[in-house]
Amino acid sequence: MGRVYNFSAGPAVLPEEVLQQAADEMLDYQGTGMSVMEMSHRSKAYDDIIKTAEKDLRELMNIPDNYKVLFLQGGASQQFAAIPMNLMKNKVADYIITGQWAKKACQEAKKYGKVNVVASSEDETYSYIPDCSDLPISEDADYVYICENNTIYGTKFKTLPNTKGKILVSDVSSCFLSEPVDVSKYGIIYGGVQKNIGPAGVVISIIREDLITDDVLEGTPTMLKFKTQADNDSLYNTPPCYGIYICGLVFKWLKKMGGLEVMKQRNEEKAKILYDFLDQSKLFKGTVRKEDRSLMNVPFVTGNAELDAKFVAEAKAAGLENLKGHRTVGGMRASIYNAMPKEGVEKLVAFMKEFEEKNA
Repeated sequence: MGRVYNFSAGPAVLPEEVLQQAADEMLDYQGTGMSVMEMSHRSKAYDDIIKTAEKDLRELMNIPDNYKVLFLQGGASQQFAAIPMNLMKNKVADYIITGQWAKKACQEAKKYGKVNVVASSEDETYSYIPDCSDLPISEDADYVYICENNTIYGTKFKTLPNTKGKILVSDVSSCFLSEPVDVSKYGIIYGGVQKNIGPAGVVISIIREDLITDDVLEGTPTMLKFKTQADNDSLYNTPPCYGIYICGLVFKWLKKMGGLEVMKQRNEEKAKILYDFLDQSKLFKGTVRKEDRSLMNVPFVTGNAELDAKFVAEAKAAGLENLKGHRTVGGMRASIYNAMPKEGVEKLVAFMKEFEEKNA
């Protein structure tokens, strides 16, 4: 049937030319006579792959020299534990809850110390980002934690919270590399790659060096100590080699496209097409407060569960896949990551117009 327009929230659409290159190199990577998934992670060929990937990511994000880039396993969810284990010196942390992932991270951190929820948008099904300009930050907080783009609810922090001098830790899984970012504002900026960068199985964590120490909570597993991973350049054990290779190809693609400034413009343009339609539609409506809308994830509803289900089924038949919303919001959600072409969004809007005319 050929390629569909894949609006999945993750694992998600990847650039077609990246997949094509991976296919071309599948059996013989650059004359090695083997696939990347067969080669030793200690080989010269693989060493070049992981080092080049890191170098390209550093260039794309303008990562300062005093930050380590780690390629890890275990999903962002494993970092929910690793972060407090490595950072909770006073055993106190402040969490801002803007969705399910921040909430899960907060629950996990409670196993290791005292967690204060300093702001939350749970009262309105996480449909907005709370005002974080003057929060009751705890005197002895080891860090302040946010999930910057909320995949399920379609919200995004447009301004980072005022942490009053405390370390900011941010999960950027679903907005990673979608726009330029000032890494120096964070103690840790990390995310799973399976939404906007690569295949599931890799987490990239960018950590300020002074936060990487031997002083971790008692009982911290060797593998979850940032220092173990940093001292061994992410090669303490066998890393997710093939996934890192694909991330590296995506970094090259992003550089070729013109970098993160260009991606931001493209993403704004794509999102505008969809949001402009939602704002004038009689049938569909967006679920997020306008000023907090994500460029990556766009939830919308008709207000009628049967009609929503009909829409998802007919969209699928039209080659527009994975539009069913998360069960906690209902309705639909279009994830329009970097690799989603503008034509995909245009096709979706054309289909929505047609559906609205038939079902008005």
